Amino acid sequence: MNPILELRDVSAAYGKITVLRGVNVSVMPGQIVALLGPNGAGKTTTLRVACGAHPVSSGQLLLGGRDMTGVSPRDLARIGVCLVPEGRGVFPNLTVRENLVMMTFTGRSIEEIEEVAYTRFPILGKRVAQTAGTMSGGEQQMLALARGLATDPAVLMLDELSMGLAPRIVAELYEHVAEAARQGVAVLVVEQFATAVLHTADHAAVLVRGEIEIEGPPDELGDELASLYLGSA
Repeated sequence: MNPILELRDVSAAYGKITVLRGVNVSVMPGQIVALLGPNGAGKTTTLRVACGAHPVSSGQLLLGGRDMTGVSPRDLARIGVCLVPEGRGVFPNLTVRENLVMMTFTGRSIEEIEEVAYTRFPILGKRVAQTAGTMSGGEQQMLALARGLATDPAVLMLDELSMGLAPRIVAELYEHVAEAARQGVAVLVVEQFATAVLHTADHAAVLVRGEIEIEGPPDELGDELASLYLGSA
């Protein structure tokens, strides 16, 4: 089986400042890959490259083995690449339903999107007419995740899903992520705190100063992971 998402020897920069250096990341269908590392390591830039929002200086972005380097974020989204960005990723001045309507650009009807969203997160069905910005942080993150999952993505990328949330809510959100992976979605998760995701991930990579330092199954990284990057909830 080939990776559905692959970053091959990718370097990227902001102006003259190089932030990624020869990064290799691949995600198989149904696999959850955790990209860990401290602030400033280049984790979010990696996701931006993977969804087409940031250009590469060198290297390739491949989807299903096809070179998609330079393809626009809109076109990548239309073929199944979905990013749930850091900081909830919802429109706070729109209602729950209006937030979901925004996802119909992928070609799915609002009825299909609402069915998926409210089935996965019943609380959202009780908040249909509520302005997203007035909901709790956990409910907003549920809406952000529901928006992504409702588009039936092939690749789901999550940036700091656990940020600012109680452990109980984080655990619930990652249950939904794991269910998506069981249905064949390739998942790439960025987290600063390793403990938030390692119990769910199949594979982990630690990014330090723009380079992958170590990677492998979480239960095999052991002390090497702890010495490079200590996460805490």
